[in-house]
Amino acid sequence: MPRMGVMSVNDAPVRAVQIKVSVKPEVAAAFKSACAVNEVSMAATLSDFMSQYSGTVKQKGGYTPNLSTRRQRRATVQAIIHQLERVKDNEEIYRDNIPENLQSSIAFETAEQCLATLEEALDLLASAY
Repeated sequence: MPRMGVMSVNDAPVRAVQIKVSVKPEVAAAFKSACAVNEVSMAATLSDFMSQYSGTVKQKGGYTPNLSTRRQRRATVQAIIHQLERVKDNEEIYRDNIPENLQSSIAFETAEQCLATLEEALDLLASAY
């Protein structure tokens, strides 16, 4: 369940939401590691994913629904698959560049676990449409 809070930015209240990535610490750690390796913000990645997952697209006027047809839903799933494949490719590059003497380290194991999770997610999404 997301936790809500109120922050202040330039003396204006801003509502913040804390989202638990996974109940499994290893999945959350793999996600955090993948974001760090790819030099992307975890919040931005989750926001983009949630926007696409919930069927909205951010436009100038706010968020508008875009999943009214099966074709649009399939296109959205394909876009998510493409993004996950990019993350997976970058994670593979990171793992492959870990020196041999560190291949039994936590960083290597986390990269391996992240790749396995990403491959599982890709398989599930591919079978959905």
